[in-house]
Amino acid sequence: MEPTFDIPLLDDLDAPKQISGTSDGKRMVYLETYGCQMNVSDSEIVASVLSKDGYGLTHSVEEADIILINTCAIRENAEQKVRRRLVELRSHKMKVNPDVKLGVLGCMAERLREKLLDQEKLVDLVVGPDAYRDLPNLLSQATDTGQAAVNVQLSKEETYQDIEPVRYATNGVSSFVSIMRGCDNMCSFCVVPFTRGRERSRPVASILDECKTLVENGFREVTVLGQNVNSYRDEQQGGSVDFAELVYRISQISPELRIRYSTSHPKDCSDALLHVHREQANVCNYIHLPVQHGNTDMLQRMKRTYTRDQYLDLVERARKIVPGVALSTDIIAGFCDETEAEHQDTLSLMAQVRYEHAYMFMYSERPDTYAARKFTDNVPEHVKKKRLQEIIEQQSGISLESNQAEIGKEHIILVEGLSRRSDEQLSGRSDTNKMTVFDRQDFKKGDYVRVRITDCTSATLLATPLGRA
Repeated sequence: MEPTFDIPLLDDLDAPKQISGTSDGKRMVYLETYGCQMNVSDSEIVASVLSKDGYGLTHSVEEADIILINTCAIRENAEQKVRRRLVELRSHKMKVNPDVKLGVLGCMAERLREKLLDQEKLVDLVVGPDAYRDLPNLLSQATDTGQAAVNVQLSKEETYQDIEPVRYATNGVSSFVSIMRGCDNMCSFCVVPFTRGRERSRPVASILDECKTLVENGFREVTVLGQNVNSYRDEQQGGSVDFAELVYRISQISPELRIRYSTSHPKDCSDALLHVHREQANVCNYIHLPVQHGNTDMLQRMKRTYTRDQYLDLVERARKIVPGVALSTDIIAGFCDETEAEHQDTLSLMAQVRYEHAYMFMYSERPDTYAARKFTDNVPEHVKKKRLQEIIEQQSGISLESNQAEIGKEHIILVEGLSRRSDEQLSGRSDTNKMTVFDRQDFKKGDYVRVRITDCTSATLLATPLGRA
């Protein structure tokens, strides 16, 4: 979900987000979302499509006439968690109300439709990520005929550009804006091109309109989303608007609106984008720059299209153009044929770059990928776990040292809400994406507050508020 500065274990990114709403006599839909920020954004599109067709939204499984699970297939852990949840919900349906329709949306839909429908008979509805406009028809079909309804066709054009999302999974301060769909990179470990299809970008005008609407509704921060935002191009303008230009145009909407983005591929991170970071105060000095591994031979096996030295050159350039920029990354431990020496190269790269934060995972083979077809998942499980733990421990130490260096410095924090531990404290993130906690006083959600850092953990900065910014 939305990246925070704490170091997540695998389960942290797989926790479901639940839709909320109230019943007014309509057929009620319960929607549960697993996986990445793109899935959260997709669920907001689903909520919009169904609301416009007269469905109500509920946070209660017991109230639901329709239960929809928006799924993630990026890792085996996430997929298995969804399957267990489907078994639970199928049992609930059979015991409480056999007329309830249970559906699977998103990335698992196309890949597992036969198992879910025919072999295991877990669900009544299977809908791929490009078929959400068809949901009302599919629900009517499943209800009227009693037969399973399926649409998993991937599209080369669908971007949902004209659908205004229902912002149900938000704090009212920050929100996601999807700018593109699909991916053309074909990294050898990644299933996304097979579950989300080819890359296509939304028109600039529709993105800017959505961001303007968010500002008008009181939002103070947007995170623009895509599988690789750096390759964004507005085809309707002949490709003349690239990602750097798009971010610049969003930054001009309001000086009160902070801009973040995810995810970016290092091969497409341009100097023009780095200069937008430097020149536009409301474009956050934080870049998620997934390296995946620290060894060049391993990067070639992963089909990442850059070398270790090229990646390090990009990091050096980013820090020269954008002084004080914070970097985060993704790292995979135990990819096919990984040697101990290659693993050590990942640790040495982490020590050299000194990321503020990292998302760290063990490799799990995904069907249909190049790695599944051409390589052998031959690193023993216990070795994967050991290497992942070493990566986590090193990053935890780097994060703590980075946060300790913040003590005495001042930051402007966008208040996102109450602290998890106390109603007397507020929490929010700095420009560099560091979660910060400070006394509540008379500040409120949505305020920009200048603070001085007084203490820290490896995950959080503790601060004294100095006043509204």
